[in-house]
Amino acid sequence: MSIEKTPGRCARIVESVIGLIEGGTLKTGERLPAIRRAAENHGVSKNTLADAYDRLVALGYLEARRGSGYYVRPIRLKPMAARPPHVAEALDLVSLLREQLEQHYAVRVGDGRPPPSWMEDSEVGRHLNAVGSRQGGEVSHGYGHPRGFRPLRERIALTLAERSITASPDQILLTQGANHALDLIVRNLVAPGDAVLVDSPGYYPLFGKLKLAKAEMVGIRRLADGPDLADLAAKAATTHAKVFFTQSLAHNPTGGSLTLPIAHRMLQIAQRHGLHIVEDDPFADVLPPSSPRLAALDQLERVTYVGTFSKTLSASLRVGYIAAGQPLADALADLKILTIVSTSDHIERIIHNLIVSGQYRRHLQRLRARIEESTVGALRQLDRLGVRIFGVPSGGFYLWALLPDTVDEADLTRRAVEHGIFMAPGAVFMPDRLAAGPAIRINVAYASDQRFLDFLKIYLAGK
Repeated sequence: MSIEKTPGRCARIVESVIGLIEGGTLKTGERLPAIRRAAENHGVSKNTLADAYDRLVALGYLEARRGSGYYVRPIRLKPMAARPPHVAEALDLVSLLREQLEQHYAVRVGDGRPPPSWMEDSEVGRHLNAVGSRQGGEVSHGYGHPRGFRPLRERIALTLAERSITASPDQILLTQGANHALDLIVRNLVAPGDAVLVDSPGYYPLFGKLKLAKAEMVGIRRLADGPDLADLAAKAATTHAKVFFTQSLAHNPTGGSLTLPIAHRMLQIAQRHGLHIVEDDPFADVLPPSSPRLAALDQLERVTYVGTFSKTLSASLRVGYIAAGQPLADALADLKILTIVSTSDHIERIIHNLIVSGQYRRHLQRLRARIEESTVGALRQLDRLGVRIFGVPSGGFYLWALLPDTVDEADLTRRAVEHGIFMAPGAVFMPDRLAAGPAIRINVAYASDQRFLDFLKIYLAGK
């Protein structure tokens, strides 16, 4: 919409308000005068003033809140030709993820996923080899439903019900994994300059997304049983953040899980400070359904729930999902259409077939056993080296190894590379990139590799 085409007095009001906003006189979140008062101030009718406010809403400068009035929205900055510093910093965080895709190193103790051998010799691998012929002409070659393959969403709704989370299939949006789900949520809930609360240490790909969104990340200290409640309450009050991104169970990178009392108090804090919580639960399928989940206690009122099959099935089958209250689910579905149109109907059918055939359930039984066996072995081996583990691992892939204060993470990582070992240094998982103390994330699937253990033993002996 062009301002020049807005006739007469309405146009002058629109131009005046835009000037006040862009000049910084009117701040983000500030409430504008009510229509009656503003009309008197400008010497125009209430209809003219209401039209001006409506045009400012359409232009993206104001937000109309029913029963409350009009508020200044964050200014949408124009795209920059050169890469700005925040983009460069966000892309720098991709290095750890890139190595997990390109795999230059043979020893992968810093990896975020299980080795392919854990998947390829199971029913999952055999099923994937035969699924094309079994599906035959039933597979759709169109875009598919924008919310994703409905039978799969129906199965997910049943699975969520087992976790005491009530959601209809229309409240579930299929995505290309959890990262795509988080990207959609960030785009929808976070504006430039917003303060956003995150786990510290926490999920580093999320940090990159928030950097790209020009958000101000505020770390909430992660303890063995969940977020530090005092830290959460204080920072929710002082930053006026609207969103807290957290991983309740089998936390990445610490491996710990939320307790029920902590979950209850978190929701009380969220209620008191108007905080929306995004709960990422990537290991849900290998964890007990009765595990304490914020979404189960809240029933998707102020908690949005993110799940995925990528961690427990296959990283190449990019299927995740969002379960949210209906208005947010609708908004995210529109955003999905705008950004990628739809997800792969073919892949979603594969996942659905694995579930209904029982093959996914059998695969999960073996995967749980492998995780448990590898965790016990890793803890035993690391204890022999005198490496202290943060908290108690609770069923995921990760251990958070606390290293002596004399260890330089950067030096450790460089030395490991020289020996063909890929590590995940602790600073990458801190929103401010400043580690409270040297640490590394360890994937239990690789932790008992003798080459890694020999290297770590020699390195620590020198410290």
